[in-house]
Amino acid sequence: MATTTSMRAKAPEANRPPADMRALEQQLAAYLPPEQVERVRRAYEIGALAHAGQTRRSGEPYITHPVAVAGILAELGMDAETIIAAILHDTLEDTALTSEQITAEFGQPVMALVDGVTKLDKVRFRSRQEAAAESFRKMLLAMARDLRVILIKLADRLHNMRTLGAMEPDARRRIARETLEIYAPIAQRLGMNRFKAELQDLGFRMFHPDRHRVIAERIRAVLGNRREAMARIEDAVHTRLGAEQIAHRVVSRIKSPYSIYSKMRAEHKSFTQVMDVYGFRVVVDSVAHCYQALGAVHALYKPLDGRFRDFIAIPKANGYQSLHTVLFGPFGAPIEIQIRTEEMDAVAERGVAAHWAYKTDAAPANSAQSRAREWLSNLVDRQTEMPSPLEFIENVKVDLFPDEVYLFTPKGQILALPRNATALDFAYFVHTDVGDHAVAARVDKRLVPLRTPLASGQTVEIVTAPSAAPSPQWLEWVVSGRARTAIRHHLKRLQHEDAVEFGHRMLDRAFSALDASLEAIPHAALERYLGEQKYKRLEELLADIALGNRAAEPIAQALLAAQGEHPHVARSGSSEKILINGSERGVLSFGNCCHPLPGDEIMGYLSAGKGIVVHRLECPNVPELRKSPERCIEIAWDTAVQGDYKVELRIEVANRPGVLAQVAAAIAEAGSNIENVEYKERDLTTATMLFTIEVKNRKHLADVMRRVRRLQVVTSVKRHPV
Repeated sequence: MATTTSMRAKAPEANRPPADMRALEQQLAAYLPPEQVERVRRAYEIGALAHAGQTRRSGEPYITHPVAVAGILAELGMDAETIIAAILHDTLEDTALTSEQITAEFGQPVMALVDGVTKLDKVRFRSRQEAAAESFRKMLLAMARDLRVILIKLADRLHNMRTLGAMEPDARRRIARETLEIYAPIAQRLGMNRFKAELQDLGFRMFHPDRHRVIAERIRAVLGNRREAMARIEDAVHTRLGAEQIAHRVVSRIKSPYSIYSKMRAEHKSFTQVMDVYGFRVVVDSVAHCYQALGAVHALYKPLDGRFRDFIAIPKANGYQSLHTVLFGPFGAPIEIQIRTEEMDAVAERGVAAHWAYKTDAAPANSAQSRAREWLSNLVDRQTEMPSPLEFIENVKVDLFPDEVYLFTPKGQILALPRNATALDFAYFVHTDVGDHAVAARVDKRLVPLRTPLASGQTVEIVTAPSAAPSPQWLEWVVSGRARTAIRHHLKRLQHEDAVEFGHRMLDRAFSALDASLEAIPHAALERYLGEQKYKRLEELLADIALGNRAAEPIAQALLAAQGEHPHVARSGSSEKILINGSERGVLSFGNCCHPLPGDEIMGYLSAGKGIVVHRLECPNVPELRKSPERCIEIAWDTAVQGDYKVELRIEVANRPGVLAQVAAAIAEAGSNIENVEYKERDLTTATMLFTIEVKNRKHLADVMRRVRRLQVVTSVKRHPV
């Protein structure tokens, strides 16, 4: 199979392809010119030859799978390049066919599509999960360049799910879970409701076969009893819209087993409560008629208060548009009605794939395509900040929320955010710089904290300050992948900058102990050493020192030896201590075992990957830490140290009402913030409470303790541990 010429010579002799390929050609002939259908036939011949001798788990020839995938895409009216790529989508991975051969025969665009859906099997990964995550990231990046990549992948997954019964039970459950967690939500995010519904139902059937069977049987029973009622409601809607002279069609909506199961779990409802609803879709010919039809059905049946949603004026994040209303019906059960145009219906069912065959580069993309491209471009921007493929895929999962809240900026711009989004999420959706410097928000002109959850329809304004910056706690206040990625990126950059600066101080101290200096090392010698140790820049080495991954003393000795100097013996106890001023929070942490404060005698312990953990010299763990002297760092507080530091107070009080409030008030009056309170012991007359508070230094702590001791209800105040 060295050249495309040899492939032509070996192509199957039969001019009449199998039935599935003939059916595909008939589908394509309905909307593609004959020369394009012939290109697809040629792709089939090459694919069939490449997969010759390969079979699926079911025993069928392997080529039946890519032809079936192409058939699913033909139902969407996809272009010839997409159909050809679908037929060849497994050839690079599973056959001897090369990328050069595909490019020579069908062009670079087809090759790019095939490559976009090809797994990264040639790369070694630490786990199956990491391999799957990196393949997924590769596919999403290819998808950002060309949306057709994900359409091929979704069609591939859909056919695999339709034929999953041939797989082993463990594989079935693994693939079904992945489908429910990733591929069905992606189909929904792209507005492809028809794909989403079938992927969810097949995934549910394979993951929970018994639950699927029970719910499906109960749906059939309920619908059998309701046919007459549904027909009467449908006739009434027809008659009313006809009287208004609105061209329309009415379709009854039947919930799938998966949607019922999900609603039962999410809303803690019984099957009867979930199914006690009649659903209809009304499709009309214009937007004006959508609103006219809304008025007509509201005149027919009374609408339920607060259950109207206008997704035409404010489309969903995936481009979905429709009017949703809930009416009080004649049979005591609510009637859910969706009203939309034919164009909106096509976009709702097919999303980004709607009208693809008729779209040219000059023609405007539909709303689903525009929004999908915006979402994907954001993913591309964010993935560069996430080296871990597993972290990337987790962020994508977070981004695939099925529901959104719709919020307004002060200028009237609409932003769609994930469900449960907070004011801090909103800040990052406005701009990363706004998020990084946010301090509070005004929601409908009322000042609220950044962690405040938002509701649809609110107007949000972010209050910023130049000195504000993300903190680790912010990660607990956001739900969107965009905000989480930006916060993590800032914290990692902060940690790296702190680590470089602190690592420099540690290496300087190691050189000082050897009566030498880093500045005296020749540039060539330093570059040679960095290359040998696989570091691109000195900053990477310095950060590794601060993070406890490398020891400073051996590095100093090695650098001196590299330039021909015999390293001096380190001066015992003569080197100065490293001073910390509180700005090194990215690389320093403080032991929860002893809660050191400025003013305490301290030491540092290098913990691999974590950096330096600061302990008080009185800490009960210090003797054990001293057994690894190479990891112990001589440090002290700088006179200009700043910041707030955690400390615990053990307070014994009289057990009577209002005591906690009195103690808390005394701590607050001393200018300290209370982070946590818990009762440790309690009897009829006394109680012992453990307060975690924040103070500036030992003097501030002494002020707090003095105020608390003055309270008549307090019998003892001690720093914990002593």
